[in-house]
Amino acid sequence: MSSNQMKRPQRLKRILKSNDTIETRKSNDDHKSQTSVITKSSTIRAKTKPNAKPQSHFRTQFDSISIPHLLSNPVILARDFYQIDALELAPLLLGKYLRRDDVVLQITEVEAYRPNDSACHGRFGITARTAPVFGPGGHAYVYLCYGLHSMLNVVADKEGAGAAVLIRSCAPISGLDTIQQRRGMTSEKPVLLAGPGKVGQALGISPEWSTHPLFIPGGLEILDGPKPEKILIGPRVGIEYASPEHISALWRFAIADTPWISAPRNTLRPPPESPIVDSGSGHEAEQGKMMKEVKILKKRKT
Repeated sequence: MSSNQMKRPQRLKRILKSNDTIETRKSNDDHKSQTSVITKSSTIRAKTKPNAKPQSHFRTQFDSISIPHLLSNPVILARDFYQIDALELAPLLLGKYLRRDDVVLQITEVEAYRPNDSACHGRFGITARTAPVFGPGGHAYVYLCYGLHSMLNVVADKEGAGAAVLIRSCAPISGLDTIQQRRGMTSEKPVLLAGPGKVGQALGISPEWSTHPLFIPGGLEILDGPKPEKILIGPRVGIEYASPEHISALWRFAIADTPWISAPRNTLRPPPESPIVDSGSGHEAEQGKMMKEVKILKKRKT
């Protein structure tokens, strides 16, 4: 065998080895390329996390409340809970839960409407429209505002009194997709539920729900919920037609430190019992009126 023939297999080995090296490098390069892509993808996902759906600020105030526990062990408020003066019932409804099907809302703002109140629908007497508000406390009273918006009221007091509490605003607890679908918007901000017409739309109710008992399981219910630590009070909204004393009456109540409140917010302030009172704000007359009303309620209890 010639020397050239002996060198040929060695040359072939070197070529094959070289090809193996090239393939290995190519494989390594491909792996590095894939690793680079994965790393880049991970980086992109990490950057998009801040845009993820934020948790409601209101919900964080009640971290001790287990929502799954609430839904699996609901406590529906009894009929007797509602059969008190609307002015007394209104603040007690703050923090309670409205539930219809998969939608659960937490009540954050209300207004009281009482007998002999020139802003209450009861001022017209018993008509086909207002008859539900004269029913016994614990039933729903739903009416149309401007022929468009369903406004949910909780009937208060004894039968025949003609009193109710308007649910002005709520915070979403569950069923967000259903709420957004009914509202026709994808927002998770207070604009979703800050306003009585928005609450009615989110619950999918209409005037046909009037006289519905809120203390019986099924349909629309009110469940017990945590008592808020602080509340705000102020005059009611959109009652310019009422008498001056009722226009200025501080019968609007809201949970403090929550964004889920309707406009105007600047008319709301801490009640006189609260230590957070600005004595130099010029609201002493209003606070005195509220104190007088509180004393009247205490006398009625005794």
